[in-house]
Amino acid sequence: MTRRSAHRTVRILGVASASAAVVLGLSSSALACQIGDFSAEATCVGGKGQIVITDTDSSRTTAHITVFETNDAVDTKVAETDVKGSAEGTKTPIDVDWKAKTTYRINVKVDAGRFHFDQFITPDLVTPAAACETDSPTPPASSTPKPSPSTSAPSGSATPTPSASESSSAPASAAPSNAPSPAAGDSNLAETGANSNTGLIAGIAGALVVVGGGAVYFGMRRRGARGNG
Repeated sequence: MTRRSAHRTVRILGVASASAAVVLGLSSSALACQIGDFSAEATCVGGKGQIVITDTDSSRTTAHITVFETNDAVDTKVAETDVKGSAEGTKTPIDVDWKAKTTYRINVKVDAGRFHFDQFITPDLVTPAAACETDSPTPPASSTPKPSPSTSAPSGSATPTPSASESSSAPASAAPSNAPSPAAGDSNLAETGANSNTGLIAGIAGALVVVGGGAVYFGMRRRGARGNG
């Protein structure tokens, strides 16, 4: 073997070794579970808020996800769950009633097999300017005031008002009179003849009887005196 052939052989072996190392490196990195495999987004489903975690970890290592809401640099835990990824990317929705223009921090913790890390997804998740809306939003209240219910009696129960012709044709006796009204029971006395006029007629009749009897008596005396003379 010449020196040139030896150099060529060494060069070929070096290239093959480098290629093998690159392939092995890519294979190991493809099967590695790392924070770069995770991402998050805020969505709305049926008027409700969700934070969707996408995991592209092809090793399918279980990761624990914790969602924190950040206000004035203070983190408050609002939800947590476990996810398991895939090479195509597995999406896992987490029900979170997120607020508009609010920062949420997503922590990923992996402690399985040869993968161990506890990190936050970067950058932090900032929600949209508008919150989720319901499917059937409540219509805005009208500015026109509603009419208040009427307090008057229903038309069906109202007492009919007499017309002008009916009021003008009412009998004159309906007008109030100053004459005293007959006492109760006067009509019964008139039917039986026991009123005050009956006594007056009886007195006159008695007087006429007395006068007639006296006239007959004096006439008989005068006739007797003529017969004796």
